[in-house]
Amino acid sequence: MRSLEVFKRHLKEKRAVKIISGINNFDLTSVASVCRAAQIGLASAVDVAADEQVIKTAKENTKLPVFVSSTQPFSLKKAVKWGADAIEVGNFDALYADGVDFGADEIYEIALETMTLCENDNIFTCVTVPGCISIEEQIKLAKKLELLGVDLIQTEGVKPMMARKDSTSSDLLSIAHMTISNTMEIAKNVKVPVMTASGITPQTAPLAFAAGASAVGVGSAVNKLKTQIAMAQTVRELVGAVNYKEIIKKEQESPINVYSM
Repeated sequence: MRSLEVFKRHLKEKRAVKIISGINNFDLTSVASVCRAAQIGLASAVDVAADEQVIKTAKENTKLPVFVSSTQPFSLKKAVKWGADAIEVGNFDALYADGVDFGADEIYEIALETMTLCENDNIFTCVTVPGCISIEEQIKLAKKLELLGVDLIQTEGVKPMMARKDSTSSDLLSIAHMTISNTMEIAKNVKVPVMTASGITPQTAPLAFAAGASAVGVGSAVNKLKTQIAMAQTVRELVGAVNYKEIIKKEQESPINVYSM
């Protein structure tokens, strides 16, 4: 299995690409396709829902590190038992359309409880800073999360835009603009790595890294596609857009290459 240490190295090199299946995606066929596409496309990690069968399916269909997302601390604790390589309080985008809302204090309490429950598990932990709160609140929360000891902070765009299920390319560009702006401000105020998510595409991914991101989290640009081939091609475009083609080539040629199943 591809070690989480490789993902951490990609963070340091500011080229990590995480493909998100969806916090509420329990369709095992869909999860398997997204995970295989991430593998074929040379992503750094995948992200799935906190469900035992979903995690099992992900593990069976990729050698990439598996992040598990939820807003429930006990679900994340169970995810560690079920084989998660990393846990994440986040990927709220899919929840906004259902009317779910989050504030800074609530996210901090969820993160605190999660890290308390998992303090003996030595598990890599990521937390998303809600994009619907002011940038001042985002920065304040990010600083508190850094002091709490999270390993990675994820940013997102504007909730009203993300809640739309019929988002256009223009909508995605607007969302990406906001999450990249949030990334820029947060990255200037914390030392912990920052991952940009929400509306990220092969076209906007380079902008996220230029803004200070160490990683991008990509969901709808991949998981809404109809075929695994289309998904894999988009993942390749995302990874290629980060302009590390020579590094990728070296990893493919390495005798310890683990990209092939």
